[in-house]
Amino acid sequence: MRQFNNLTPHKSLRDYAGQAIKSKGVSLIEMLAAVAIFAITVGAISGIFVSTIRTQRRILAIQELLDQTSYVLEYMGRALRMAKKDSDGTCISVGNNYENPSGISTIKFIAIREGGEFCWEFSRQLDGTVYRIQERGKIGTAEETTSFLTSNKLQVNSLKFNLSGEPGSDTLQPRVTIFLEILGRGTTERPEIQIQTSISQRPLDAP
Repeated sequence: MRQFNNLTPHKSLRDYAGQAIKSKGVSLIEMLAAVAIFAITVGAISGIFVSTIRTQRRILAIQELLDQTSYVLEYMGRALRMAKKDSDGTCISVGNNYENPSGISTIKFIAIREGGEFCWEFSRQLDGTVYRIQERGKIGTAEETTSFLTSNKLQVNSLKFNLSGEPGSDTLQPRVTIFLEILGRGTTERPEIQIQTSISQRPLDAP
């Protein structure tokens, strides 16, 4: 009768050593594939990180541009809305509410401020190498002031004041239409905005 057993065929120590080396080793192709996958992953993550930083910088630049533009339009609008007709010609021509003394980039009017009524002016002026919005207040008095409403981080490319409703055949309420084109001056991000708004004088100017 035959007898069977579950004994494995005899192997030498050399065979076992070869199997151990073969099971633990890494081929050159496997190593190159791992390095390639790692490089692609790191490159993708770096690209996402750089893109996120650029997006954040652009958002901050746009936010600063919008904040300053909103401030200067609100500031000028409030002053122009409360302007008063010049009845004796101390600031602008007699009977006028607004005037462009040196072109449409400048507007002059009588502003109501704390302490009384004063001659006021907004204009686009060159400050070094940057065009900014300038304010002149209390013109013609010992307290005359000059200051800029926009920072040197912004470039005012265009500022226009179009007037309507002045004395003559026009019977409309005096109104100022402001057109503003302003640009950020960052080294990498330079957002730009163009905005137009119309402001009507609040005090009634009926004939």
